[in-house]
Amino acid sequence: MKTKWGVLGAGGIARRRTIPEGIARAENCILTAVYDVDAQANADVAAEFGAKACASEEELLASDVDIVYIATPAWLHCDQVLRVAAAGKHVICEKPLGMTVEEGVRMIEACANAGVKLGVGFMMRFHAQHQAALRLVREGRLGKMVFGRAQLSCWYPPIPGAWRQTPEQGGGGSLMDLGGHCIDLLELFLGRAKTVQCVTDRLVHDYASEDTAVALLEFDSGAKGAVDCLFNVPDASSLNRLELYGTRGSILAEGTIGQGEAGTMTARLESDPGGYVAQQNRDTGEGMTINPPPVNMYRAEVEAFAGAVVENTEPPVNGAAGLWSQKVLAACYESAKTGKKVMLD
Repeated sequence: MKTKWGVLGAGGIARRRTIPEGIARAENCILTAVYDVDAQANADVAAEFGAKACASEEELLASDVDIVYIATPAWLHCDQVLRVAAAGKHVICEKPLGMTVEEGVRMIEACANAGVKLGVGFMMRFHAQHQAALRLVREGRLGKMVFGRAQLSCWYPPIPGAWRQTPEQGGGGSLMDLGGHCIDLLELFLGRAKTVQCVTDRLVHDYASEDTAVALLEFDSGAKGAVDCLFNVPDASSLNRLELYGTRGSILAEGTIGQGEAGTMTARLESDPGGYVAQQNRDTGEGMTINPPPVNMYRAEVEAFAGAVVENTEPPVNGAAGLWSQKVLAACYESAKTGKKVMLD
């Protein structure tokens, strides 16, 4: 069964990635309607993918779509999710779920009351190498997990009208936009965050949102973690590293964090770490390459959500996941403001 999809915010990430790589290629999805405030972009997307170019949000919500994908600026998410739910449509919303924890709660309640499913766009969970790494962690191949690091950065200079550069429209800068993905990934491997300490700054760019953020996290498992997310490093100068360390080995990756499905990942595993070696000689060798068949994250994401709608099951990345992310990010911003460690509920 093919689910009928509508898109609010057909430009941006929807046009670059989610529509061409995800909805258009998914086995259980068909794009039927789009709406964007940019009429030309809306018409172009509709023509390219054989969908109806709606003249308004109301027209899209009155159509026969089953699922609405929201890819608009963050400050619009809450009200749009409420309206989609009221129209009786299932909804998958790009992260952040809302601007605040309170908005996230309202969105979850609205969807529950309307009997529709709510999903959140943490597509990096679906990356084939991340899933392969997760299997190794869950199998205990790395022993007891002790530390993780996730890095994501880009060069994002001042752009007139860029909503991510205005806290009132994006909810924050590099931490909200990039750090949300990084924290979500570390929690995938290490469990829920328990405490956070965070610093943010505007080191290079003169817009209102932060261009620099570093967070230290403690997880329920006892493991520690670090996230660094920057808007002020040239794209080619950051390898977007993922590092996972345990008592029996490590997994080190470059380029798996991001919008693409490429990247390199290596595991170095030991059956027995042995005793203390004073010389600290290290023959790391080449390790074990983790290179499963690539999976397009956007296609996997929309197919999984559509499957949950068809089978009436809980989406794998649901509203609760989006709300928890908002709580962790809110704690990070509180820590950056107060200079203190913040405990999560």
